[in-house]
This record gives sequence, structure tokens and C-alpha cells, in this order.
Amino acid sequence: MKYIDIRSDTVTQPTQEMREAMFKAEVGDDVYDEDPTMKKLEKYAAEVVGKEDALFVPSGTFGNQLSIFTHCERGNEVILDDSCHIVVHEVGAASVIAGVQLRTINSDNGVMSPKDIKNRIRKGEEDLHFPSTGLICLENAHSNGTVVPLENMKEISEIAHKNEIPVHLDGARVFNAATYLNVDPTEVTQYCDSVMFCLSKGLCAPVGSIVAGSKDFIQKAKKKRKLMGGGLRQAGFLAAAGLIALEKMRFRLKEDHENARYLGERLSEIPEISLNLDDIHINMVFFTINEDINFREMVSFFLEKGIKINPPENGEFRFVTNYWVSKKDVDYIVETMKEYLKK
Repeated sequence: MKYIDIRSDTVTQPTQEMREAMFKAEVGDDVYDEDPTMKKLEKYAAEVVGKEDALFVPSGTFGNQLSIFTHCERGNEVILDDSCHIVVHEVGAASVIAGVQLRTINSDNGVMSPKDIKNRIRKGEEDLHFPSTGLICLENAHSNGTVVPLENMKEISEIAHKNEIPVHLDGARVFNAATYLNVDPTEVTQYCDSVMFCLSKGLCAPVGSIVAGSKDFIQKAKKKRKLMGGGLRQAGFLAAAGLIALEKMRFRLKEDHENARYLGERLSEIPEISLNLDDIHINMVFFTINEDINFREMVSFFLEKGIKINPPENGEFRFVTNYWVSKKDVDYIVETMKEYLKK
């Protein structure tokens, strides 16, 4: 049975073009720096986000944690949003891998106050009780589905660099952010020293993310990637799909955004559902159901109808459009929701 899968944009399957490219890919041992397809991907990826160099990593979480590990010394403090992916969905990895502590700041839909950040920066050399702030992390697009304004990123970047602190961007969906803002990705990434972005979230590549930054940063990160078990051998099979993701698939994300907006509009017509259309910036629709329902039963009902959804997190559902979800599919999803709520 062919399912409509709106659990995430990580569920996208490779396109036929990707499968053929992977089959024919010229490969070598990437740990020996001998994989020509991987070299091509990393060079192009760096250019796309305006950085000197880039490195392929197995996943977004791996890329974020590798960046923290590379930027920071053990015992450093990292300032970041308390609702960002690194804090909420990366299993506390920063404390295990990099040996740092996270100092979180409340945000408004992912937008942190530059003043709050400035007040949280600590210099361990000035007080023996303090850790030193080693890194500031931003996220854009935010994992709550909203896009952070560039002016906010600019202000935070200026504060960080004035205090000689690097900035890392969790740009898992940076191309969604650039699409929403109608700017080149470099307009977003200019405000960070390193950036991680995913090839597998909405871009249809089967595996992989990219970390980009200065040549010196990437050289250090490459050794730490090996330490973390991320040194891959004939990785060009994966890079071949990643190249198509960057060369072609990122330019069609607007379609996913339009389908998400349409889905939000249709769902908002249902009396039992509450959502804010203004918060639909990219391909994610968050909503709550104002009824006392059995969520496990609801997930099963949708599955029987050929739709895969996740149960709510903290009472909130998330439906995510992607390459394999059409406008016709959206209509079917909404009708299934109406049918379930009537039931």
C-alpha cells in the first residue's frame, strides 16, 4: 500500500534520478580523501552557503554536535534558544560529546533577544566561578516551523563577534528559510561561522547533512568526525544523491510551502481544530484539537486510511508536507480528519 506520510520531511524517498546517479556514482575511499563524487558535493555545498569549505556527515544531529565539539573546549558554555532542536531533540549530546553546558534563553518563535544574549555571555578568565561562553547557536528555519528574521541574526552575530565568540547555525532547513524570505541562502548563512544543513529533509536525499565553515574549522572538524565514527569510505554513492538535492530539489521547496499553507487553511475551517495561519512559514503545520480524544486511536485510524501521522507532542500535532505529498493528498488528509472527528 502506498502511504501519504506527513510525519516529517525526513521520510522523503530518493527520486528516480537520484537512484540512477547513486548506481552510476564514481567512488573512492573518502577517509583517504579519494572519493571524487564526495569532493564535488562538498565543494559545491560550500559555495551554495558562501563558506570556504564543507564536510559531509551522516545526520543533522551529528553535524550540530560535531560543530559544537569543534568550536568549544570542555567546560565551555553554549548560549541557545530553549526550544531549539539541539536542546529539545538531540538527547543531551552536547554534554556527552563536547563536555559543554547549555545555557538556554526563552525565545519568541525562535527569535532570541540580542540583549538577553549579551547579558548571558560570561568570561571565565574574569571570574573563577564562571565558565566561558564558547559558542552561540541559532536555528533557521526553526524546528517550530517559523523563520527567524535576518535582522535578528545580524544583531546576535555582531554581539557574538564583538566578544570573540563564534556563531553556529542549525540550518537543517536553511533552504526553506531562504525560500520563505525569498533570498539566496548566503543571505542567511552570512551571519554564522559554521552552518549545518540537511540533504535528507525535504530534498529527498536518502542520507546525510553538510557542515560548512572556514577551511581551518573544517580541517579540525574532519578529525573530530573520525573520532565520532563519521569517517565513511565509499560515500560517493550518498554524495551523488546529495548533489541532485542541492542542484535541483532545493529550488522546488516553495511548492511544499504552498501545500502546507493550503493544508493549514483547510484545517482551520474545522471547528475542533485550533491553529495560527501566521505561523505557517515553511512546510509545517502545527495545530491542536479541542476535543478529548484517544491519540493512539487517531493515529491508527489515519494509518488504516493510508496516512502516516505522529501523535501530538505536548498536546500539539505537526503535519509536514514534502515532495511526495500533493495538493490532492492534502484534500484527502483534511477529509480523513473530518471523518475521524465525526466518528
